[in-house]
Amino acid sequence: MSEILDIILRRRAVKVFDPVDISVETRDQILKAASVAPSSFNSQPYRFYWVQSPEKLKRAARLCFGQKPAATASALVVAVADIASWRETAQAEIAWMRTAGFFSAEKIAEAEKRMKVGKWFFLQGWFGIFGILKLMILRTIHLWTITGTIPVARKGMFKWAGKSAALACANLMIAAEALGLNTCPMEGFDDLRLAQLVGLSPKNHEILMVIAVGKKSAEHLDRPQWRRPLESTVTVL
Repeated sequence: MSEILDIILRRRAVKVFDPVDISVETRDQILKAASVAPSSFNSQPYRFYWVQSPEKLKRAARLCFGQKPAATASALVVAVADIASWRETAQAEIAWMRTAGFFSAEKIAEAEKRMKVGKWFFLQGWFGIFGILKLMILRTIHLWTITGTIPVARKGMFKWAGKSAALACANLMIAAEALGLNTCPMEGFDDLRLAQLVGLSPKNHEILMVIAVGKKSAEHLDRPQWRRPLESTVTVL
């Protein structure tokens, strides 16, 4: 436990990297750690684009406004919220459940029913009309009973998917640190052109952040770290 905490506490946003090769094995370990992060209903509504080829890495760094972490990184990870992958993900999970030899027929039937019901969660209709209708129905129901405000419009869906994607990003950065690499999450980028570079659909995809991955350079100086005291952040009830 102390080793894990040490890795979390020493992780910093590194601003300058030295050029290093990241092996396929290390890359896959980092991305595997990201993929096992928790997500709502195990829907995993995100994608990661690992940019490492010199030509695309240079173009991606330019679209991150030439920030030094992007310009010196060995790889850039474009983290994307994906609200269109739910059907494929649900079908793949059910197929796995059928062959895993662990789940009963009842559990598999429950998962199939959940997938059929779940599609109504994602459907928006023409110009988002169905999403607005769902919102009105939920607000009406809320007048009489306890219920949450689930995401119904596209904006809400991206916010929902972004929460799961952010958890996966945290796993990714901690895994990189554990494997002797360093990272820097960045929000400064040309989202439209970067989306075109990696082949995204603006209807279904939204870039959350770009994570620079590499080996910390001697040029990078770790400044003393300040965080708000816990009493300013945490309320115990």
